[in-house]
Amino acid sequence: MRSLVRNRVVRRVAGTVGTLFGVAVFVFVMLRAIPGNQITANLGTEAAALTPAQQQALERYYGLDQPLVTQFFSWLGNMFTGNFGYSARAQQSVLDLTLQSLPVTFELAVFSIVLALLIGVPLGMLAASRTNSARDAAGQVVSLAGLSIPAFLLATTLLSVFAASFGFNPNGQGFVSLFEDPLLNLQQMFMPSLVLGFGIAAPILRTTRTAVLEVRSNDFVRTARAKGVPERRLQVRHVLGNALVPIVTMTGLQFGYLLGGAVVVEQIFSVPGIGRQVLLGIQQKEYAVVQSTVLVIALAFVIVNLLTDVLYRIIDPRVRAS
Repeated sequence: MRSLVRNRVVRRVAGTVGTLFGVAVFVFVMLRAIPGNQITANLGTEAAALTPAQQQALERYYGLDQPLVTQFFSWLGNMFTGNFGYSARAQQSVLDLTLQSLPVTFELAVFSIVLALLIGVPLGMLAASRTNSARDAAGQVVSLAGLSIPAFLLATTLLSVFAASFGFNPNGQGFVSLFEDPLLNLQQMFMPSLVLGFGIAAPILRTTRTAVLEVRSNDFVRTARAKGVPERRLQVRHVLGNALVPIVTMTGLQFGYLLGGAVVVEQIFSVPGIGRQVLLGIQQKEYAVVQSTVLVIALAFVIVNLLTDVLYRIIDPRVRAS
């Protein structure tokens, strides 16, 4: 048993290291495939007026004169020592920028997941309670809307309607953290969380409906109903309780996606999250910012997946024994 657990842990660690290394190589190569570099991004059209000596001096300053393999392993080695690089745009180290933006994105992801679960799980159970009925059709419509409406369209619509009709635009006041002003922070998080939560609620709704229908067809549900178990207790404890594994898995995947995939919504609502940090880094061709931040996002995604795996092994002993 111990050897089985040890082998599973070794496979997990090896898979994690391999995933992170693959992400690092992919981001490094893709950034250098984009035309331009940090010199042209900073100087713009003035870069054409540089003399060869000035060009070489700047390339030496930014480390662009070194072979790509040397640049890659130099950056990777610096990350292991806590040196994530430096952002000339923000005049801060990338580590400090990440420590500021990651909690913001994490807060946004938590609020979005909570809203998604509040929307998706009840509607999924309601749709599964009577298939091919009006409530099932309504659930399918909500799911289809969540999947098909682009986040940028819903975000700009909400922002325009609330700002123009109700004069409500807390995001225009400059972002404040939850500890500085909890009320204003919650107001600033409301609309972006609603946009992201509505989109994530769609796959959670579909997963809940499918899982609940599968569990409801089992013999123990019919037995419990025949024994007179109250319907609400039957649905919550016996049906939903046994349908949690796919729901938790889908929720974990969506939460991991939010850690790096909320860049459009963060940009529209001026939320200084980690996705917006990557976007600004790409615009300024700041290789260290993009590479290090994407690697942090990948690490966070892997950690969320591992925690999800642990969670559904706790929920379902059958998975734990496999």
